[in-house]
Amino acid sequence: MRTSYQLFVIIFSFLLISSHALAQDSHELYGKVQDAKGEVLPFANVALVTAATGEMISGAVSDDRGNFSIKTEKSGMAVLNVSTIGFKTYTSEQINLEGVSKKNMGTINLEEEATSLDEVEVRSSRPEVTIQADRTVVNIEGTVMAEGSNALEVIGRSPGVYVDSDGNINLNGRSGVIVLLDDRQTYMSAKELADFLRAMPADNIKSIEVISNPPAKYDAEGAAGVLNIKLKKNDYNGMNGSVQAGNFYNGRNAPFAGASLNVKRGKWTTNANLNYSSWVRNIDLDIIRRFQLDEGLSVFDQNALLKLGGKSVYFNGGADYQINDKHSVGINLQASDYSGKNDGNSQTDISNPGSNELNHLRALNDGDDDNQRIFGNFHYVGNLDTMGTKLTADIDYTAVDGGSTSLLTNDYWLNEDFEGGDTDRIFTENKMNYTIFTAKTDFTKSLGEKAKLESGLKGSWVESDNVLMISRSVEEEPFEPDPNSNHFIYNENVYAAYASLNTPLSEKFEFQAGLRLEYSDITGNSVTLNEVNKQEYLNLFPTVFLQHKVSENYQINYNVNRRITRPNYRLLNPFVFYVDPLTTEQGNPNLKPQYANNIEMSHVIKGAYQFTLAYAKTTNAFGQVMTQDEATRKTTLQVQNFDKSEDLSLRMMIPVELAEWYSTSNMINLYYKAYQSQLGDEFLDVSQFSYMARTQHNITLPKGFKVELVGMYLSPFLEGQLEAKGFGWVDAGVTKTFKDDKFSLTVNGNDIFRMRTFRGNVNFGDINTDIQQYNSQQAVRLTLRWKFSKGENFKVSNRSGSTEERNRLD
Repeated sequence: MRTSYQLFVIIFSFLLISSHALAQDSHELYGKVQDAKGEVLPFANVALVTAATGEMISGAVSDDRGNFSIKTEKSGMAVLNVSTIGFKTYTSEQINLEGVSKKNMGTINLEEEATSLDEVEVRSSRPEVTIQADRTVVNIEGTVMAEGSNALEVIGRSPGVYVDSDGNINLNGRSGVIVLLDDRQTYMSAKELADFLRAMPADNIKSIEVISNPPAKYDAEGAAGVLNIKLKKNDYNGMNGSVQAGNFYNGRNAPFAGASLNVKRGKWTTNANLNYSSWVRNIDLDIIRRFQLDEGLSVFDQNALLKLGGKSVYFNGGADYQINDKHSVGINLQASDYSGKNDGNSQTDISNPGSNELNHLRALNDGDDDNQRIFGNFHYVGNLDTMGTKLTADIDYTAVDGGSTSLLTNDYWLNEDFEGGDTDRIFTENKMNYTIFTAKTDFTKSLGEKAKLESGLKGSWVESDNVLMISRSVEEEPFEPDPNSNHFIYNENVYAAYASLNTPLSEKFEFQAGLRLEYSDITGNSVTLNEVNKQEYLNLFPTVFLQHKVSENYQINYNVNRRITRPNYRLLNPFVFYVDPLTTEQGNPNLKPQYANNIEMSHVIKGAYQFTLAYAKTTNAFGQVMTQDEATRKTTLQVQNFDKSEDLSLRMMIPVELAEWYSTSNMINLYYKAYQSQLGDEFLDVSQFSYMARTQHNITLPKGFKVELVGMYLSPFLEGQLEAKGFGWVDAGVTKTFKDDKFSLTVNGNDIFRMRTFRGNVNFGDINTDIQQYNSQQAVRLTLRWKFSKGENFKVSNRSGSTEERNRLD
């Protein structure tokens, strides 16, 4: 009820802002765009910017007859920039907006040019992949796969990214990835993040930035790199929006619906999205565990069917106010309410050496979980002079309240004598809440014509309270408290400062060096055990980038950095969670941060073809470790620190445009992983060469049809003790637009050939376990969307909080 009230207040506030914005007057500039031959140029970008700073005021896209119209509230001196692919950019003389009610800019003629781009854009109906010096940008907006998909699914289709069946995200074969929303950390556990991203519609996403080695401006958190999700902002002058609804089916139905509203008028820009989504998943799980006893081999053969599902309401909105030509302020609000249902049914058949009798265990798990999240941001952006001096500030607040309950009922019997068996029950209740407060400021100063200095400060304060209550009952007896119940309080304070210098060394070499200092103060307090675990550490994180422009069509980028991944507060909690009576998951209060030293060299040919050689050495690497008690034959899962892991990889990105209507984006990642660590009485020393291949095909057909096809394959790979078999899958989608593109119908098929079955084994020390799992990925999704607009039709890039302003038209 509390979250529903907060959602109502947020939405009502946005409607007030939007109605206020629409009530203002504006001035108008209009004209026509054509080429040197007098042919009209539709869909040309027209931008009105301030003459002093080049800051965007307003913009438009010419219609199918080349006509454009721009309205603005602002006064002062401005210039008009007109551009489109294949033509030189036109810049008008300065325009004094004072007293202008309507101004005819006449016919603007653009000259053709042979364009050489520093970045490559692989296009079908719109750009899809953009390669930059320090990151790869995947443009989600307008793609078939985004229709009806969620954020977790489209992240899994990004170059070098793999999302496993449990929602854990890996980048270039490595764990320890940090996911940002508009440059802001999410501060969630892996499960919480997976649930949150499943609830976020992909249609809310503008792009995903894949940053293997982030510069010093970014937090040092994330040993494997950063995935930065850029959410859509208001793009139209006037009002526009969309409404969508659909259904996902994989043997069970999961409906979804959503709406977005964007308003831009005068000094106000606002946007809001409200979505309902649901997800369902059936997990078919087979586990065979072998125990070598003195008398011979004992085998535990477990077959399980888990039925998982959830539903959520998600809201995201933002509002910016342009105080004057140099200063602006804004807010961003997010709210989500998630509830899930987890039902499990497993049976384990146990054979013992020297006996023909079979022991049976049936475990029935009935679980529920919920999570409510509120996020608020206030941001300021100041362009302090015409030389590029810039000051930004952000204040963020996040509050999460969640929990789960589960009842595990276990039946034990011998051979076929079910009625003569025994029963026990385990009831678990977990209550969790945490608050996060962050504040940061960034300052940019130009040094001369080409050099730039960046610096900044940041502080974050995290407080978490986690209560785990476990009780047990035998037969029909009352529940009694279990000694594994636990109350855990976690506090984390991180203070950071950074400085970065970017300067050209010559016409062909550009150099950037940065240093980030972070101090961490972490306290884990197990109230139940009366144990306090305190960690303090001060670290320096250097970054060095060198760009060598060998020729107009060939450049080499070198970068070196050091990064950290701090253990999640949930992992530090010394809890004991029962998966079934034979399997428990435990927290680890002694878990240390992992540190990664990264070296990378990337070759970019014609701004499109990328070949990257990378090496990373990680100390205290996180990994899930399986141990077993030979006496009780029970298995324990716990995240521990490996002494050392090494990763060597060669990534290749090869886009091919076969025709104007048919383009492909292809990626292959060859990598070598090695682990070395003392685990109990055994020493882990394993290594393996693996590869990951992905191909995506975008086809634009007549009569409003677009087709996308994605195929992916993972060869056998290692993950600590686990040896996984190779597997692959194929996804496809088709969209049909009609009624002047106002309506669209999309059909997506996931794992069309039902090939995404995970198989693996752990054969380490006394452990001999085989695992097979399929997560009902084979599915079909149907999405119907309606888009509406009122006012001028144009697209511009807008900032959100401390996100660096993008001064270019889409």
